[in-house]
Amino acid sequence: MAALRTLKKELRQRIKIALAELPPESVTSQTSGAVKTLLSTPEYRAAKRISVYLSMPSGEISTVGIVHDALKQGKKVLIPYTYKLASPKPGQPKSIMDMLELHSLSDFDSLKPDNWGIPTPSQESVAERENSFGSKGVTEGEFAVSGEITGGLDLIVMPGMVFDLDFGRLGHGKGFYDYFLARCHQCCMQRASMKMPYIVGLALKEQLLSPKESVPMDTSDWRLNALVVGDGQLLRAESS
Repeated sequence: MAALRTLKKELRQRIKIALAELPPESVTSQTSGAVKTLLSTPEYRAAKRISVYLSMPSGEISTVGIVHDALKQGKKVLIPYTYKLASPKPGQPKSIMDMLELHSLSDFDSLKPDNWGIPTPSQESVAERENSFGSKGVTEGEFAVSGEITGGLDLIVMPGMVFDLDFGRLGHGKGFYDYFLARCHQCCMQRASMKMPYIVGLALKEQLLSPKESVPMDTSDWRLNALVVGDGQLLRAESS
């Protein structure tokens, strides 16, 4: 396990250096190509409820165009919100992520950047936002398993630090998405009418490893169903 953590840390550092040297014009150009490809996929077009990460100021594909298009298309858009658990249970991390509803374009424009520069809902607004598990506000790691089914996601658009051609993904090391997806799977196991969302990653070309390399992964790491690259490529896992 320690060796795996070391491999991940070294890989993150290598890609971080490459991204720091990437001209802003390249990120803008690759964002245009990736967003155009994603918006043309049947999974995006059919999705009624989608989760979209809100991008950092640099170093990754910007999702502003996706958010604007999804809201204009009348899709329900939910965005990541991370917070500390009040009383973590055994086996739970201290901080987790829920997906909370974004009400409108004006709501999106009103979001303030967090310490990473990522637009984030204010604490005051959280309680009135629908979450992806069918209730409102943060879930504290729980979800309802009875009553009317109102939650769930059709599509998740995920960020990452590093990706490979086997649809492996390496994040920033906090485990927010992997734990969220594990909770989604648990919820689907208890709600027969719910299914796992289609998981799509967005990658700059510089974040995609060569065919000879792979992302070091363990049993808690989730693979993607598809990957959209900044040059416009759409890669799909065979089982998707």
